Amino acid sequence: MSDKGNLGHRDITCFKAYDVRGELGKNLDADVAYRIGRAFAQARQAKRVVVGRDSRESSPELAAALIEGLTDGGADVLDLGLAGTEEVYFHTGFHDTDGGIEVTASHNPINYNGMKIVGRGSAPLDPATELPPIVELATGGSFAPATKGSVTDFSGARADYARAMADFVDVSVLKPMKIVVNAGNGTAGPTFDAIAAELEKRGAPLTFVRMHHDVDSSFPNGIPNPLLDENQPPTVEKVKAEDADLGVAWDGDFDRCFFFDENGRFIPGEYIVGLLGAAFLEKSPGEKIVHDPRVIMNTRAMIQEAGGEPVVSKTGHAFIKRKMRDVGAIYGGEMSAHHYFRDFYYCDSGMIPWLLMIELLSRKGKTLAELLEERMRLYPSSGETNYHIDDPDAAIARLIEKYEPQAHGRDDLDGVSLDFGNWRFNLRKSNTEPVVRLNLEADGDMALVREKQAELAALLQA
Repeated sequence: MSDKGNLGHRDITCFKAYDVRGELGKNLDADVAYRIGRAFAQARQAKRVVVGRDSRESSPELAAALIEGLTDGGADVLDLGLAGTEEVYFHTGFHDTDGGIEVTASHNPINYNGMKIVGRGSAPLDPATELPPIVELATGGSFAPATKGSVTDFSGARADYARAMADFVDVSVLKPMKIVVNAGNGTAGPTFDAIAAELEKRGAPLTFVRMHHDVDSSFPNGIPNPLLDENQPPTVEKVKAEDADLGVAWDGDFDRCFFFDENGRFIPGEYIVGLLGAAFLEKSPGEKIVHDPRVIMNTRAMIQEAGGEPVVSKTGHAFIKRKMRDVGAIYGGEMSAHHYFRDFYYCDSGMIPWLLMIELLSRKGKTLAELLEERMRLYPSSGETNYHIDDPDAAIARLIEKYEPQAHGRDDLDGVSLDFGNWRFNLRKSNTEPVVRLNLEADGDMALVREKQAELAALLQA
């Protein structure tokens, strides 16, 4: 029996909409991690749970406390050790366990950490019905007695995952290719190496140039978040210097994948969603493809031109995954570089996209720039711009008042989107800071994008 059956009440504020994210020493520590593990085991009546952790300095201690809580709650733990979020997803589904938890803060600042939590079949927990019992138990700190569970070292199970990843690509069609890969000193390096070794075993004619590859919890090259403009130049320069065919970079727990074309140009995520969606439809015509509502014109056009059905979902992994399951979509993607796959338990993966991309480039006999040049010209977008504003609600209200009378349509699925026929914008308010996020796109007119972005920015900041 556990001797930690009654820890007493503690306010726990690190639970977000569908996962855990907190500041170390303030609202996240070993005690909180223990409580979450214990509460998860009890609330879910979990018998087997997969646990992994990212490369942050605080992750081993938090993972150990989490595992202690899970085993004290009667669950047997399959401990992956250092592993990406998607490895937890994979093993949770592959081994038919009751859930999985990855200790990670992804791309948050170094003084943060958190957890990504899934249930059976790697399904996200429902924030309305499945997460609250865990929060309530963890907060109350009074747990039912349970027979102590076991811990199994599962760090050697990566080979199963690597084989599953390699199965996503038809090695027989691959052309010789040089690829720059930037792990950002995060968790991706060892996992990538396992996949690369499996591809080599299968005869893939690929050459990889690794950069920032070693796991380093101090993040000497900055927190890995390739979406930030300031983090892109090293990969850009490496692609150019190596005369590479493609550049790939990941965030800290590598559930997001970012692409650079053969010229070193960073490719915004929304164009990748359209491209991968169309690639799926070539093999499986008529399928549904899920996308987020922020930037949609190119994505919807590519899906419809390829004979598929675009389905919009609210932004966020729990919403995308639920929508995909509801409609049976083969693929889903967000402009933030999350990519989801029906054949991967409807989960997001940062490794599957680049594997699909090298197969697509090989089949088409074209470079990434050649595949996307026309699409980016046909549907230019502003990229997501953040505006720090004292009163976001008032700023958004000003824009709606001015522009809604001219709009052909309004959509409030995620923030507010107004459509004017040849251009549209989406405005979203941050949940955690006084920030308004603007995305703007147009039909074949980059000058219009720039003009309207300046116009909206001036009104937002008035």
